[in-house]
Amino acid sequence: MILHIEYLYWMVGAILLAVAGFTLTDRQHPRRYSSAAFWGLFGALFLAGDLLPAELSGAMVLAMVAIAGCGRLAGGQHAPLAADRLRQSVKRLGGKAFLPSLLVPLLTVLLSVAAKDVKIAGMPLFDPKNTTLLALGIACLAALAAACWLARETPAQGVRETRRLLDCMGWAVLLPQLLALLGLLFADAGVGKAVSHVATSYLPLDLRWVAVLAYVLGMALFTMIMGNAFAAFPVMTAGIGIPFLVSGHHGDAAVMAAIGMFSGYCGTLMTPMAANFNIVPAALLELEDKHAVIKAQVPTALALLAVNAVLLNWLMFR
Repeated sequence: MILHIEYLYWMVGAILLAVAGFTLTDRQHPRRYSSAAFWGLFGALFLAGDLLPAELSGAMVLAMVAIAGCGRLAGGQHAPLAADRLRQSVKRLGGKAFLPSLLVPLLTVLLSVAAKDVKIAGMPLFDPKNTTLLALGIACLAALAAACWLARETPAQGVRETRRLLDCMGWAVLLPQLLALLGLLFADAGVGKAVSHVATSYLPLDLRWVAVLAYVLGMALFTMIMGNAFAAFPVMTAGIGIPFLVSGHHGDAAVMAAIGMFSGYCGTLMTPMAANFNIVPAALLELEDKHAVIKAQVPTALALLAVNAVLLNWLMFR
């Protein structure tokens, strides 16, 4: 293969190291050394995590936790665009400003479908196991190039904006990786069996509608705790979905999986742990209440959760 997933990791690591460099040179930064160390360690793990001893990688992660936990990670000084320049740019670009954002999903889908079987000199262009991720990385680079061309800016400005966004998010940027790992740890530790034991001790799961509610609400609740429906899915499916809904009540496993994941996404709408969905938009919009997005989504999430319970009880046992 020509393009490996490591290339994407190296690109992310290089960007994080650039952010660390900008932070280190910001003399007005209240925590510039510790903050630069945080982003530098994060970038080093992306760049050389496979080459480092496991003990050293673990120590680097613990150092990042210590920096964030002790309040040594802070935002720096960011020079905003002049109001006149910003108005002129908005007026000039109009709807074109959304084109780079639209390029990301469009190119990701096109490359995932069109390039997965492309070979050069008998070698596949993309790593077959990571075609979608590599397509996403290329799409992001294309979107960056388009944004620089439209806004008449340089890639360095893109790194500065990346730093501004990372400063707004802080340590929460690590949540996707940490929560995905948490789901695997929970599954390997037998949390699903523990959930099954607790549920059978307190709930009459021999009643179909009780089992349906336990699964739907459990998916939403565990997603709120973990911040990721993919992490909650193996736990709830192993604990309630398969033993009770599929084996006990003879339901359709495909319907259970589809609606179960949808129920988990309802939990995503209601938790700050899903930082990429709920904290990032608040930071981008510069809202005073960082939980404003969650508060706006809760009514929709609860309504969808109720609909999911009805649909699961109806469609799974037809």
